[in-house]
Amino acid sequence: MRTTTLTPRITVAIGRQAREHHAYITTAPAALDAPSTMTLYASTVTDLAGFACDPDVLGSRRSTARARLVLIDAVELAWQRARYIEAGHPLTTPDEVLVSLSTLQLWFWQRLKAPLVADPNLACVRYAIVNSHSTAS
Repeated sequence: MRTTTLTPRITVAIGRQAREHHAYITTAPAALDAPSTMTLYASTVTDLAGFACDPDVLGSRRSTARARLVLIDAVELAWQRARYIEAGHPLTTPDEVLVSLSTLQLWFWQRLKAPLVADPNLACVRYAIVNSHSTAS
């Protein structure tokens, strides 16, 4: 059964390949992320709850606990969601007005400009963001 999603998302094109990424807010640590999951913004639960459609999902956590706004590849979304939930970390949808396509693009580009410290052997890749809107999934 198809349902309507209000999850903000962007499509990233690298050469001839395009991948759709959905934005979510979670308290899960980056160690639980799939390789293609990207943290766009990290702060406290209190801070990120203000971006959430349903802040009560995050409300049971300490207000000073860490939370992240992440982009999850649509191909890995079900696996990523299950992994976070299995580890006891909530996953909620950001408000699509507060976390709009423009906001995602801005934070995505800022993240790409950030220095890579994890693996010096990573090749540089040019990214292009393709305009996408929330639709049925």
